[in-house]
Amino acid sequence: MSDRTATFERILAPEPGRTALLVVDMQRGFVEPGEAMEVPPARASVPVIRALVDLFRSRRLPVVFTAFVYSPDVPLLVGELHPEHKPAAPGAPRGFGMPSSSCLAGSPSARVVEALAPRPDEPVIDKRWYDAFAGSALDGALRARGVTSLVVTGTMTDVCVLATVIGAFNREYRVTVVEDGVTTLWPEIQRAALDIVARAYGRVVSSKQVMDTVANW
Repeated sequence: MSDRTATFERILAPEPGRTALLVVDMQRGFVEPGEAMEVPPARASVPVIRALVDLFRSRRLPVVFTAFVYSPDVPLLVGELHPEHKPAAPGAPRGFGMPSSSCLAGSPSARVVEALAPRPDEPVIDKRWYDAFAGSALDGALRARGVTSLVVTGTMTDVCVLATVIGAFNREYRVTVVEDGVTTLWPEIQRAALDIVARAYGRVVSSKQVMDTVANW
């Protein structure tokens, strides 16, 4: 495994001036307490991600956000598998397994949390599937900014983050996943998902390692 790690470090190291920070689905519907699809560990990652956002901004490097947005006008399997995204009837109970308007198009739930609020010049790429590249403007937005390397943060590690990492790899981006900047609901799944990334798709490093690298550019 050490030889593979060395190879990943050599080939996938982020390129100075051509690296973007990607913040995956850090939306109110996934982060805030009491939401039907709440991921409590995601709240703990907000300061980590915020520090990276601040550093990338200070270095004039791109910061790009994704947001899962559900629309009842586009009935997809995601909505069937996760009915929480479907519109809640007025006065009806909401919660896990029930229509709860989670990340519904046009709802406050779909917005990026205030602590990570995007600037007007920072893209927020709406997506319909787990993979943020699928059917979205993400690839074009990155290439228009000359991006070849991605530093990935967000939630959930085993779902939208992993799918997006694979989508990035399939488009020849050099991927670094921030191990303390991505989260899911279960520690054992977190470890497994990061292991999958590190074995096949990208580097997995701490936020400190990323910050030290970027600060030295």
